[in-house]
Amino acid sequence: MKPIVSKDSIVYFNEDCYTALNSYLEKANHSTIFILVDSNTHEYCLPTFMSKIEKSYSIEVIEIEAGEIHKTIETCSGVWNVLSELGADRKSLLINLGGGVVTDLGGFVACTFKRGINYINIPTTLLSMVDASVGGKTGVDLGNLKNMVGVISESEMVLVDTNYLGTLPAEQMRSGLAEMLKHGLIKDQTYWKKMSDLSKLTTEDLDLLIYDSVIIKNEIVTIDPTEQNIRKFLNYGHTIGHAIESFYLTHPDLPTLLHGEAIAIGMIMEGFLSHHLLDLSKEALSEITEIILQTFPKVSIPKQYEQEIINLLIHDKKNENGTIYFVLLNKIGEATYNCTVPNDLIQKSFEYYGNITT
Repeated sequence: MKPIVSKDSIVYFNEDCYTALNSYLEKANHSTIFILVDSNTHEYCLPTFMSKIEKSYSIEVIEIEAGEIHKTIETCSGVWNVLSELGADRKSLLINLGGGVVTDLGGFVACTFKRGINYINIPTTLLSMVDASVGGKTGVDLGNLKNMVGVISESEMVLVDTNYLGTLPAEQMRSGLAEMLKHGLIKDQTYWKKMSDLSKLTTEDLDLLIYDSVIIKNEIVTIDPTEQNIRKFLNYGHTIGHAIESFYLTHPDLPTLLHGEAIAIGMIMEGFLSHHLLDLSKEALSEITEIILQTFPKVSIPKQYEQEIINLLIHDKKNENGTIYFVLLNKIGEATYNCTVPNDLIQKSFEYYGNITT
């Protein structure tokens, strides 16, 4: 697979990953290399990664706890302190080996430590391969508000080695499919059709779907790196989805939802809004609902919590001057950004999802 070139970074795939990495490390002459892992990737991914480095370098490993709940400024502070204690300087390199939490948080740590050191993302989950590690968004959560603190700054390179997917539990694999389905819905009807039947998916098929998904996202972020216009398309399903994810993350009586599980709900609800406010047909809404529910089982959202979730929408990063903006669909493969939605229709989208029979 040919490398995908973005504005300030390059995404390499599988067999090209370590050739590119070793060439880069040899030429860059970094003072120290730090590898950020979580407790899972330390055990399951780090040994493989270390075996791919051809020459001897000064390398230190920093481990954080796994899980979205640890994607905080407090965790960043711990990593900053360790970097400082181990003598990191502005010629140091941080390699982020992990899922979206590691790549988002690690990128933010790198961009802010000593006003910025180089970093490389090596995504190890499907979600981070097609979304979190591409496009330069870095950051952490603020309480239960997703990705409230961060910067946009691309890594030196992204290495997508799909062999790491063999370390994932099924629910983590499924979570990544949500962003891939989203890419089809907002930009490419043909890709959506390819994603609509995963029952006979082979490893080679998955590699190609990941590659195409990265191309779709890269085309958007290259045109609009700072999310002034069309990069907002990538937030389809996220306005409601992030609010649901945040609420479930911190509520003691509710299960934690993976990012993709929450975004899947958001895409169905925002599909409902698209049908009522734009030109998305009833047939297309039914298709979106059916395809997503084939992969993501319906989640029970207790009615007494709906208004609290809706109240979280005001914190969405697309909002301006207190106005909540949505990305909605004109049709499958074509989106519109900066859409406003009446509050009563948002409530009806919860009713639509709740009334779905499976």
